[in-house]
Amino acid sequence: MAELTPRQIVRELDRYIIGQDDAKKSVAIALRNRYRRSRVEESMRDEISPKNILMIGPTGVGKTEIARRLAKLVAAPFIKVEATKFTEVGYVGRDVESIIRDLVENAIRMVKDEHQQRVQPRANVLAEDRLVTLLVHPPKHSSGGNGLNLDFLLGKKKEPEPTAEEQQKLTGKREEIRQQLMRGELEDRELEIEVEEAAPQLEVGGSSISLGDMMGNMMPKRTKIRRMKVKEARKILLQEESGKLIDMDAVYEEAIVRAEQQGIVFIDEIDKIAGHRAGSGPDVSREGVQRDILPIVEGSTVNTKYGPVKTDYMLFIAAGAFHVAKVSDLIPELQGRFPVHVQLKSLTRDDFKAIMTQPDNALTRQYRALLEVDKVLLTFEDSAIEAIADAAYTANETAEDIGARRLHAVFEQLLEDISFNAGDENMPPVELKIDGDYVRAHLSGENKPADLRRYIL
Repeated sequence: MAELTPRQIVRELDRYIIGQDDAKKSVAIALRNRYRRSRVEESMRDEISPKNILMIGPTGVGKTEIARRLAKLVAAPFIKVEATKFTEVGYVGRDVESIIRDLVENAIRMVKDEHQQRVQPRANVLAEDRLVTLLVHPPKHSSGGNGLNLDFLLGKKKEPEPTAEEQQKLTGKREEIRQQLMRGELEDRELEIEVEEAAPQLEVGGSSISLGDMMGNMMPKRTKIRRMKVKEARKILLQEESGKLIDMDAVYEEAIVRAEQQGIVFIDEIDKIAGHRAGSGPDVSREGVQRDILPIVEGSTVNTKYGPVKTDYMLFIAAGAFHVAKVSDLIPELQGRFPVHVQLKSLTRDDFKAIMTQPDNALTRQYRALLEVDKVLLTFEDSAIEAIADAAYTANETAEDIGARRLHAVFEQLLEDISFNAGDENMPPVELKIDGDYVRAHLSGENKPADLRRYIL
C-alpha cells in the first residue's frame, strides 16, 4: 500500500473499469488515507476513522467492480453483501452482524493461504516422503475408519521389527520410488490413502456450523480409505502437511487485525431499505435494518468464534441506484456515517466502445479466447464495435438501463449461432471476421438498434 499513490490506484482501476473518474478518485483517496493513518503517531491514529463512501448510480456502471478491484489491489479482506438479505433483530433471516463474521472468515482464508505459501517448500518435502511411504507400505484396513486401534482391542500382536538386511532393501526401494516420483513416472499410478471425513455441518441462521467444533473436537476424527492417482494424492498430502506446519492461532490473530484495520465492506442495494418509514407488510423491517447496520458502520464490537472484532476502522462502501427512494430517505444517522457521496453516470456509446476494447478483461477478448478453444478465430472490426455499442446504448435507452450488463445480452445473441455450431472434432480452424453488417443482421428485438427514420415526417 505504501507504494500506491491515489493516481497509481486510479491508473490500476482504469485497466478494468471505464469512466466513473469521480468514484475512482474517492476510493483511491480513502485507500491512501489508510496508509497515512498507519504512519501517524498512535495517540492521533485512534482518533482518525475512515470516511465511508456512498455510491449513487444505475445498475451495471461499475459500483461493485470498483470496490472489488480496490480490495484485490491491496490484498485487503473484502465482502460484498446485499442489504435486502438482512432483517432486523427478531425477524427470521440473517442479522447484520453476520457481515463481520463472514469478513473475518475471508480474512482467515486469505492469511492462511499466505502462510501456506511460506511453508510450501517444506510441506512439499514432507508430502513427497509420505507419498513414498504409501507406495512402499500401503495402509492396512485395521482402524475401522473411526480413529480407534482395533488391533490393540482385539489383542493382535505388532509385526516384528525388520532386520538390518530388510531395512537396507527397504531403503533402496524407497530411494528408487522417490526417483521415479521426481521423474514424474508414477503420476497415473493408483494408491490407497487414508483421509479424514468432513464433520457434519449444521445450518443456523444462514451460516454453517461444524458439529465437531461445537463438541470441542472431543470425538475422534473419522477416517476413510480412498483410492486415487498419485497426482491427486499429492495435493491432499500437501494440504495436510501445510496445515501441520501452520500455527492457526497466529493465523487467527493476524486475520482479525487485518479485518479490523484493512477490511472493506461493500453494502449493495442500500436504496432498497430506504423509505417506507411506517406501515406493515413485507417491508416493515426496512428501517430496522438501517438501525441495525448503524452501530456496525459507526464502530462496535462483534463477537465471532475467533474472538471479538472491532469495526471502528473498517471502510464501508454503500451503493444503490436510488431510482425510487432518495438518499434523504435513509435515516439521518446512517446518512451521516457515509459523508462522501459519489454520483456515477450512465454509460454512453463511447463508454461501451471503450469497455469492449480497452480493459484487460474486455468482452471481445473473452469471447475470442472462448471460441478459440473450438478452433474459431474471431476478429471484431471497428464497424462491429460501433454497431454493438449502438445496439447496447439504444437498448438501455428504450428498455431498462442495466448498464454494461447489456453488452452480455448483445454478445450472447450475436454469437449464438457461432457458439452452437462450433466444437465439432473434425472441424478445421475457421477465421471469422465480425463487421457492422453482420451485427445488424444478427441482432433482433430489444437489442436491435432502432431505425428512427420511420418516425421523421
